[in-house]
Amino acid sequence: MNQTRTLLIFAWLAVAFLLFQEWQHFDAPPMPVQANAPSSTAALSPLPGQQALPGNDSLPALPTVAKPDEISAAIAAPSQIITVQSDVLKLRIDLRGGSVIDAELLTYPLEKTAESSNVHLFTSAPEQFFVAQSGWLGDAGLSAPNHEAQYRTEDAGSDYRLADGASTLEVPLVWTDATGGITVRKTVVLTRSSFAVTTRQKISNTGSSAWRAYPYEQLLRVSPPPPPKHAGLTNPDSFSFVGASWYSALGKYEKRTFDDFTDGDGQPEKLDITVAGGWYAMQQHHFAAAWVPATAESQRFSLAKVAAPGAAQYLIRGVGDGVQVAAGASVIRDSVLWIGPKDQKQMKAVHPTLRLSVDYGVFSFIAKPLFWLLSWLHALFGNWGWAIIAIVVLLKAALFPLSTAQYKSMAKMRAVQPRIEALKERYGEDRQQFQVAMMELYKKEKINPIGGCLPMLIPIPIFLALYWVLIESVELRQAPWIGWIQNLTAADPYFILPVLNLAVMYLTQKLTPMPGMDPMQKKMMQFMPLVFGVMMAFFPSGLVLYWVTNGLLGLAQQWWMTRQHSDKPAIVAK
Repeated sequence: MNQTRTLLIFAWLAVAFLLFQEWQHFDAPPMPVQANAPSSTAALSPLPGQQALPGNDSLPALPTVAKPDEISAAIAAPSQIITVQSDVLKLRIDLRGGSVIDAELLTYPLEKTAESSNVHLFTSAPEQFFVAQSGWLGDAGLSAPNHEAQYRTEDAGSDYRLADGASTLEVPLVWTDATGGITVRKTVVLTRSSFAVTTRQKISNTGSSAWRAYPYEQLLRVSPPPPPKHAGLTNPDSFSFVGASWYSALGKYEKRTFDDFTDGDGQPEKLDITVAGGWYAMQQHHFAAAWVPATAESQRFSLAKVAAPGAAQYLIRGVGDGVQVAAGASVIRDSVLWIGPKDQKQMKAVHPTLRLSVDYGVFSFIAKPLFWLLSWLHALFGNWGWAIIAIVVLLKAALFPLSTAQYKSMAKMRAVQPRIEALKERYGEDRQQFQVAMMELYKKEKINPIGGCLPMLIPIPIFLALYWVLIESVELRQAPWIGWIQNLTAADPYFILPVLNLAVMYLTQKLTPMPGMDPMQKKMMQFMPLVFGVMMAFFPSGLVLYWVTNGLLGLAQQWWMTRQHSDKPAIVAK
């Protein structure tokens, strides 16, 4: 078995898999938009499957979802919008419902340039509309503030910032039902260096009778514009997951793309589950927004596709158990809204399973321990580039016994290659006799022609897993290495690593024996390093760094083993 061909076959399979991922994204048919779309009230008042909550309680009709143009109109009135800012988040909150209509991530620029603007996860712009809403549904005709209700600030302010030296910023929003004696004090709490926003609601009942309502939170957005069709494998946005996800103890982590919000006939795909201790989110490449209810609270999760002018909207909602507040009493309810990067360490502090939103796909079983090891090495070296190099060294050390057997076998095959060429000349066109004679020679010289294949195959799944770690882990986003490599998730701007990679692949092939091949096959195999070298020039530089380091160490080990087990020079031009 020719080992070079084996390696190239598996490399081609790896590339084919990545291309298949890309083809799946672009081959999907576009979501149709109705010309005369019905109102969002008809679509969401109420949602299917939400007519009852545990305990046979009747759920009131759900309120209308605000359209992008309605929110844009509300922004025109400055008194309706307040700004709440910490050191990492800048939020714009509409006092109509206390909805978060814009969220700027102050420590995450769109591009790694001085002129770049920051990432906006939430926005009221119609073409990228994405908001977070919350409210209450009053029971039996009782008045309650849904996400259309008008709140006010206690001090009539409009701009709130985390003070220097302070650890938290609290901004209370107040809604009052004068006739029923109900006051809802919704306090938005921002914490320094945190992307978790706590919504603390205190319901006070100064009336003469009990008040009961159902809390709910929801995320509503349009599907983001597709990336350029020429983006290919060089743009992870073209195949990273975008859609809704949720976690429940029963179903664990689940997700649904926007295309899957409806079935093949355009009917809604039903989601109607009761969850305790879960969460639900809208996520995209590197970033996510997620509602995390109180652990002890059960919620009914549901999805909906909402017809709206211009573009369809997609909604994921959780409706909690009924909350009863006796006359003269008060109740406090907390929920957390995550608005930020898929930072696994910070997400774990909010909810143990929230980091599952970092989706490495079918290679998760390799990618997760790989990321853990990379993170440990990053903590040691303080640089993701050196961590990538270090992980290659560790993997090479772990596989050293296997790779030694591989290179020893290859060196012996190289030593007997002139004798194989002589056999080829002796038997001419009789391929069967040639193969028999060659196997007898291998047996006599104690050469295993398939020995050492495993070490050549192991780097391939690691390569693919690291590819997903690099493109999906926000911790590595725009991370620098040295000198000209200031972004490990972007291609090498000067193609230095790809050229070095091409040279390593070429020299490795020169050291690799190719017994029994005809001249045309040899020329084709010699051309392969150029093909892969050019292709990898546009991959993330961190991935090329991994492959170059792996190739250099392998080349050095193969050269040494060739010298030890062969009388021929290490590299001979053919």
